[in-house]
Amino acid sequence: MAIIRHTIEHRWLASSASAAIVVGVFSKVTVPTTLQTRDGEMILRYSALGDIDTILQLLADDAISALRGDNARPEDRPAYEKAFHAIATTPANALLVVEAPSGDVVATMQLTAIPGMARRGSHRLQVEAVRVAASQRSSGIGGAMMRWVIDTAAPTLGASLIQLTSDEARTDAHRFYTKLGFEASHIGFKYAVDLHRETPAQ
Repeated sequence: MAIIRHTIEHRWLASSASAAIVVGVFSKVTVPTTLQTRDGEMILRYSALGDIDTILQLLADDAISALRGDNARPEDRPAYEKAFHAIATTPANALLVVEAPSGDVVATMQLTAIPGMARRGSHRLQVEAVRVAASQRSSGIGGAMMRWVIDTAAPTLGASLIQLTSDEARTDAHRFYTKLGFEASHIGFKYAVDLHRETPAQ
């Protein structure tokens, strides 16, 4: 496993434009690792630049994401590449994928470690953009990913709270997270910023 880990991390690092990229706080977490699913063992690993097209397809395959503009259009790829490098060069972030025995990427998620002052200085682990290929959604991959977050990633990073948001329309996802032990304890708010609006003169 150590050899596999070194090989994949090397490929991930080499895929970036910056030779100075490090996994950062997530270097404490043993990745790649094996996930047990109903379809057998799969590998959870850090994403590589070559995974972008598959990740875009996973996003586009989700109806809600597609409505938000994630349509895997070729003209949008530079924006996604920029986002990939921003995530890869931010030490508190990790973009992960699940690789099937065939070598195909069948799932993805992003994790962000957040230090905080509240709750007596508790650290949090934010989970975002969990996506599983439509053909694999009954294989237990999503559950295996989240159990790894709960049982391994959060304790290793010293995060006493795992948090995520889920669109109100994702009723199946709500049942999924509730079954895993998550509580719908807060009401989430989002504000869309128009980045193309002119900034008023000071």
